[in-house]
Amino acid sequence: MILYIAEKPSLGRAIADVLPKPHKKGDGFIEAANGDCVSWCVGHLLEQAEPDAYNPEFKSWKFEHLPIVPDKWQLKPKAATRSQLTVLKRLVKQANTLVNAGDPDREGQLLVDEVIAYLGVTGDKLHQTQRLLISDLNPQAVKRALTQLRSNREFIPLSTSALARSRADWLYGMNMTRAYTIQGKKVGYQGVLSVGRVQTPLLGLVVRRDEEIAHFQSKPFYEVLAHLATEKQETFSAKWQPSEACQPYMDEEGRVLARGLAQNVVSRISDKSALVTQLVAKDKKQNPPLPYSLSALQIDAAKRFGMSAKDVLDTCQSLYERHKLITYPRSDSRYLPVEQHNLAPSVLKAISDGATELLQGADVPDPRLKSKAWDDKKVDAHHAIVPTEKTANLSSLSQRERQLYLHVARQYLAQFYPAYCYSETTVQVTIEGGLFNTKARQDKSLGWKQLFARQEPNGSKASGNKSTEESTGKDDEENDDFIGQLPPLKLGQALHCTRGELLEKNTQPPKAFTDATLLGAMTGISRYVTDPEIRKILKETDGLGTEATRAGIIELLFKRGFLQRLGKSIVSTDVGKGLINSLPASATTPDMTALWEASLNGICHKETSYQAFMQPLLGTLSTLIQNAGAQLPTALNGLQGQGYRKTASNKSGYRKSYSKKSSSAKGIGTTKNDGSNKYASQKTSSKSSVTRSTSRSAYNCRKSTTAV
Repeated sequence: MILYIAEKPSLGRAIADVLPKPHKKGDGFIEAANGDCVSWCVGHLLEQAEPDAYNPEFKSWKFEHLPIVPDKWQLKPKAATRSQLTVLKRLVKQANTLVNAGDPDREGQLLVDEVIAYLGVTGDKLHQTQRLLISDLNPQAVKRALTQLRSNREFIPLSTSALARSRADWLYGMNMTRAYTIQGKKVGYQGVLSVGRVQTPLLGLVVRRDEEIAHFQSKPFYEVLAHLATEKQETFSAKWQPSEACQPYMDEEGRVLARGLAQNVVSRISDKSALVTQLVAKDKKQNPPLPYSLSALQIDAAKRFGMSAKDVLDTCQSLYERHKLITYPRSDSRYLPVEQHNLAPSVLKAISDGATELLQGADVPDPRLKSKAWDDKKVDAHHAIVPTEKTANLSSLSQRERQLYLHVARQYLAQFYPAYCYSETTVQVTIEGGLFNTKARQDKSLGWKQLFARQEPNGSKASGNKSTEESTGKDDEENDDFIGQLPPLKLGQALHCTRGELLEKNTQPPKAFTDATLLGAMTGISRYVTDPEIRKILKETDGLGTEATRAGIIELLFKRGFLQRLGKSIVSTDVGKGLINSLPASATTPDMTALWEASLNGICHKETSYQAFMQPLLGTLSTLIQNAGAQLPTALNGLQGQGYRKTASNKSGYRKSYSKKSSSAKGIGTTKNDGSNKYASQKTSSKSSVTRSTSRSAYNCRKSTTAV
């Protein structure tokens, strides 16, 4: 018997649907006509043991216990799903072959692997376990995936990476939370001060932005426009470019702060002759924006529809599981496997039949075109979010489902159109020895942009209308220097400056974070890293948190009373500010956690090992705990605890359990997204358990980490 172990029931049912019929449905499993079975986890069936499981004294929060480091990592069955674990235990024993059908990411890999390890699978059965990667729940896609099974051993580094993250997060979050909660009580703060290696740096970003806004002092600055005319009285304008001699009157951003200087320029150029001294016209092209990753889609949807990151994730999950209209949504990739290009005709047909509005007034997409999105070298366990071959019934979708499906479909369609071509002209004009610049852009061929040039049904512009930057999660480019049209000009052409115009502006404070910009900060975290060497390393990493966890991390900070919404703005509360100002900088900046992600990614790609990642952690943790005990968190004086308290099911006070799909805070929880356990039931030695081989935690194979 082959036993397929899916991550959740919906995936299990999708697998069973393509197995021989008739089916026999049991309690927690489905048996096919040929005797093969499909069963499933329900998120994590196992959870990290509480600290008091290692020592009853740890039930009380005392500073002298810290840091707590398990002698032997322990997992325990979750009470709510214990019966499903019992079902799997029986089926695993009966099966000849096991197939890991967890979600196609490192956490999905570990979620099933930890059950296999916990149930004591060894020998040939463990060695012959296979891996099923499914990104599309439609029957034809599942059938294809079943013909492409791989050895589960290929994914040991993926499991090892998830294991390292979860144990490290548990150690860091649990110890730091206890340390600062204990210290907080000494200054009168009675709430739990939750500290995590991802949530806390994220909170730090918001707090520092809020403080920068609060302390900002606006200053006036000045620009000069020259209004120009040709002999035929064709007009345009150009902006003054201050010379080197003006530097003493400018700020570090190159803005002129002296009104008198700008006014003098206005007087000098008005009603004077001008000369075109530089004229550069270039033909340029812009390739279609890549298909969406989850973060890119979340950022775009926040801008276009005001959707929160969690709204986008939940809606995408519905489109994937319930409607089967998009592929696996928790993806950090924006690329597609080359082989999938063969599906283009059928996917394009599904879009054209079900979402005809996307193609109204546009050329027919050409399935023979192959954009840079198809690149096997940039695809790992999962690929970009794209439509499936199923034709959508848009009337059956909710407004949000419809909006996101059309967004994903449009981005996919763009891959089958030629590049957007335009001409960009840069003009430099000299007036009385001063330089004035202007730029203009003229469309030559819209290409893929024709898909984005129209209004959407709700009146908002489609996401590719301005530039591909919006589809990457980056801030929109400043295009103030561009004007709509330029008259025909020639190098050396004489012009007349009819008048100079003084523009008085004021420096603006940075904007408060919104859902879109906070997600953009998480994905582009290198911009907020202080160390230039670390910043250089991190430019190519996935950022702060993962695709699957970012929405949950943001929501968790709201639940814990550290963040609040003011309109569209996300700002920190007094408690959030107090916590950040009580912690060492290393705990509130993204440097450490971003380096963690870089190392964890290295484990996935066999570039570093579990030991190399975990060994430095204990020393760092001990230092942090010592520093916490050396001073009181006075920034919390006078603040009341809010939004978080101990409960009967949360006896230890730090977050006990958040399922993979509902939340994702790093460092405090005990489930997949919280970074807390996995394989923790496997026995490793005393405090060196976090630094020695993860052999028995990854397939009970003593040499497992040699593959990493």
